[in-house]
Amino acid sequence: MAPSCTGTSCAVILVSKLPEPLSDFPKRILSLMPLAPAAPTAPAAGKTDAAPPLDATPARALGDFIRAHRERLSPMAVGMPPGPRRRTPGLRREEVAQLCGVSPTWYTWIEQGRPVSASADALARIAVALQLSRAERAYLFELAAQRDPAEPDPAAQDAPAALLKSVELIDAPAYVLDRQWNALRWNARAAELFVGWLDGVQDRNLLRFTFTAPGAQSLIVDWETRARRLVAEFRADSIRHLNDAPTRALIDSLSAASDAFARFWASQDVGEREGGTREFNHPTRGRLVFDQITFKPAHREDLKLVMLVGADVA
Repeated sequence: MAPSCTGTSCAVILVSKLPEPLSDFPKRILSLMPLAPAAPTAPAAGKTDAAPPLDATPARALGDFIRAHRERLSPMAVGMPPGPRRRTPGLRREEVAQLCGVSPTWYTWIEQGRPVSASADALARIAVALQLSRAERAYLFELAAQRDPAEPDPAAQDAPAALLKSVELIDAPAYVLDRQWNALRWNARAAELFVGWLDGVQDRNLLRFTFTAPGAQSLIVDWETRARRLVAEFRADSIRHLNDAPTRALIDSLSAASDAFARFWASQDVGEREGGTREFNHPTRGRLVFDQITFKPAHREDLKLVMLVGADVA
């Protein structure tokens, strides 16, 4: 910068040195420009950022159920003083553990959904401590996949008289099956339909009839498909008592007596008992078509009431 004066005025002239050419000028300009937001990257296959639902595992569902019922139960309901400065709704975990006679750590892990072992006896004590109703207690044991020791073995109980009597009131072929699928009661219409099973003095087991009775394959339309489906349904239905002596004896005897049953059982197919169309080639009445409906009585899910309602055939 140098001063320049003329007469009475004086000006300051600014002299600047031009910068040398920049070979990387475009790069510098680009570095000053705002960057556009990056496009979202698609998540890798099989991965997601979404949190799993709280009841994603049976152990977590069991823990959530127990915790919800602990928080509903007041200390006074179990004879405990409320105490000062209680921040937890309902009972504390250590209080429930004390009532159950289990360690607080184990009880905490159960509520947190950790994969710890819970015996039927421990679950029964939790049910008593939390004052669960009959339905709530049954649900607790279902979540834990345990059998309630307070419930009698259904196989040792007689079928309800009202259930057996109801079969006679149904104006369609109907029958009641036990856990091994033996017919306990049937009406006259069922006896007329199931020739070789429910008439006369034959073996009343549905599986034995299907796989060993001489006339079963001619009576049941599409016998092989129906027989295969029947075995898959029985496998699903018998999972809880698969090792019981009567069930084991039935499977062993049928496997020895019928190559078809042995082959279908070895296939490990599993299916729910379903309704739908059932067709028969009756020896005297010809082709018969029904819609099958199966009911399970409350508190006796080892039993089944099966009805065959006449289908409307176009």
